Amino acid sequence: HNNKQNTKDDLSVDEFMLSGFDSHEEDACEDEESTQQKGKMKKPAPQKTSDKKQGKASEHKDQLSALKSNDPDFYEFLQQNDQKLLNFDDSDSLEDEDEDEEERMYHRLPSQLEVGSDDEEEEEEESEKKDAKKSKEATKVTEAMIENWRAGLTKEPTAKLIRDITQAFKAAVATTKGDSEELCRYTISDSAVFNSLVLFCIKDMHAALSKMLKLKAPEQGQKKLILPSSSPRWQKNQIDIKMYVAGVVQLLSSLTQATVIAAVLRHANQMVPYYLCLPKQCRHLLKSLIKHWSTGEETVRVLAFLALNKICRHKQEIYLNSVLKQMYIAYVKNCKFTSPNTLPMINFMQRTLAEMYSLDTQVSYQHAFIYIRQLAIHLRNAINLKKKETYQSVYNWQYVHCLYLWCRVLSTIYPSEVLEPLLYPLCQVIIGCIKLVPISRYYPLRLHCVRAITLLSANTKTYVPALPFLLEILQREDFNKKPGRMSIKPINFAVILKLSKTNLQEKAYKDGLVEQLYDLILEYFHTQACSIGFPELALPTIVQLKAFLKECKVANYCKQMRQLLEKIQENCSYITGRRQKAAFGVADVTAVAAWEKQVAVEGTPLTKYYSQWKKLREKEIQLEISGKERMEDLNLPEIKRKKAEEKKVNKKEFKGLFESDSDDDDDDLFKSKGKGGSDEDEGLEDLSDLSDEEDVDDSEEDDSDGDQKKPSSSKGKTPKKMLSTELKVVAEGDEDMVEDLELSDQD
Repeated sequence: HNNKQNTKDDLSVDEFMLSGFDSHEEDACEDEESTQQKGKMKKPAPQKTSDKKQGKASEHKDQLSALKSNDPDFYEFLQQNDQKLLNFDDSDSLEDEDEDEEERMYHRLPSQLEVGSDDEEEEEEESEKKDAKKSKEATKVTEAMIENWRAGLTKEPTAKLIRDITQAFKAAVATTKGDSEELCRYTISDSAVFNSLVLFCIKDMHAALSKMLKLKAPEQGQKKLILPSSSPRWQKNQIDIKMYVAGVVQLLSSLTQATVIAAVLRHANQMVPYYLCLPKQCRHLLKSLIKHWSTGEETVRVLAFLALNKICRHKQEIYLNSVLKQMYIAYVKNCKFTSPNTLPMINFMQRTLAEMYSLDTQVSYQHAFIYIRQLAIHLRNAINLKKKETYQSVYNWQYVHCLYLWCRVLSTIYPSEVLEPLLYPLCQVIIGCIKLVPISRYYPLRLHCVRAITLLSANTKTYVPALPFLLEILQREDFNKKPGRMSIKPINFAVILKLSKTNLQEKAYKDGLVEQLYDLILEYFHTQACSIGFPELALPTIVQLKAFLKECKVANYCKQMRQLLEKIQENCSYITGRRQKAAFGVADVTAVAAWEKQVAVEGTPLTKYYSQWKKLREKEIQLEISGKERMEDLNLPEIKRKKAEEKKVNKKEFKGLFESDSDDDDDDLFKSKGKGGSDEDEGLEDLSDLSDEEDVDDSEEDDSDGDQKKPSSSKGKTPKKMLSTELKVVAEGDEDMVEDLELSDQD
């Protein structure tokens, strides 16, 4: 019955009509027979179906012959109108059945899912063959091709020519990434060809694209950019341009040589209008630019900043918020370690980031509020918990540089009603930072904080009392105490936050501290030099400096502080004399402001001295740096020590001459490099304290003071009298060997 049903399905309308003349009884009989056959013989069933399939045509022939006898009129009608139906072969029926089987295969769902067969593998092999063909088809770029492209671009840049160049550029970028799998129409195997292709694109592509899109050249002084999307040809060429600008970003991320990166960045700066029309590629470019701005070399950083600024100026509402956030995070990451080499780069990032914040004060307020609050939370935790970890979260370079950044931002954007409310909380955070651990070891950090306050006070015309934190150092530190250790190198206060115990005992520490105090007091007074209240402001400082000069016995320190005192007093008398002639009262704010402005234009003794001093001080610092470099080049002589055995012999010979002189004293005079317990090694250990985390207590200061009180070497008793001949022998001794000094990394 099933087989018969299938045949019915397979028949056309006419055939179905013909087969429909069979009686129902025959169908029933056939059903019974088929069920009996199925029951008896299960195995040969598939064979029988195939036999039946083959016998379908003969069955139809029998049916048609029966039709001839039963209904001759209809048969004649078929002969006249449908000869194909009557004259069919077995082969036709088999073909039809094959087609039906194919239809079943493709259009009916299988009862069970098939396991992956060899067909899939064959398909993979075919795709691999296709890839191989494509790679064989890829043409090799030559110098001649590049020259032809250059000539074509200068003549008339067409869409096809641009497509060829972008495909070749894509292949060049793929070689830098190492993506050999990426399919390209071109291949580049020679480095010279790569260089000339990239150079050609950097030089000529921008002008060619503008020419092809028929973009007007911007007029002089025109700030608004002409976007390429305004061209009617943009849609047609968008895919090729997109591929090209994406390639430029990929090239930026894979290059390592600073000069090449700088050249590509200049080109990217030209292409900014194209990036503004393609948001995805623009986001990728911004990410790459921020990386180069925060980690690249000097020229690379500047070019990256210019491109960032250009994009954010023209699409503020889209990019500025996210760019500022990413730039701030990059700044914090890259100011963790501070050295004389990294300090200029950190200052550059501060200044440029302040420029970016000045683009939109509303956005800047939101960022500044969040990040200053974050700094305040760290400080609050440190004050409340009083643990080593919480102190370290505040007393580190990142925190200090962030304070300095926000001082610079508020100074740059002043006057701004939007950002003005942030001045007070920022000052409170800086003052809290100074007061957190007010011990001598953290004087360098205190000086950094005072510098930040001075910057803020000078540029925002806000009085912030910074002098007490400097004068406190003059009161607390005993400058008369002789230093425990002598040091060759001066301490560079610009690149340290914390002093070691060894540093506190050195002469260089006190020399540097007095110099720093002189600089900072002078800088702060310079910011207030034209103020009408300068004499009253300077009075506490004058009193403190006079007290210091009375107590201090070191001539160098007294000389510097006396000079500072004289300049302050001179400025006081000048301001006092000027304001005695004034005809307005203290309450008249506008008149006071006008008076101060007039004094600033004319200049005061302190401002004139400061400008001269600043130039000399900068030269001094440069000489110090170059002097250090020269010192490293010198091959200083070294006294060659005698071996231990020879020393023992000498000691036996002259035993009793110097009873009180111990071995330790000898070691103190010429410290041996090899001894683990020597003072030099202790000094090195202490120097490493600058980076290590330590408990910060006032007790440390006491310890350091205690160490200072200890004499550097024990005094020997008076030696016994000797004959002059014996003294001569002792005095002559062996000749000293002089050889070149080899300094280790530690030294």
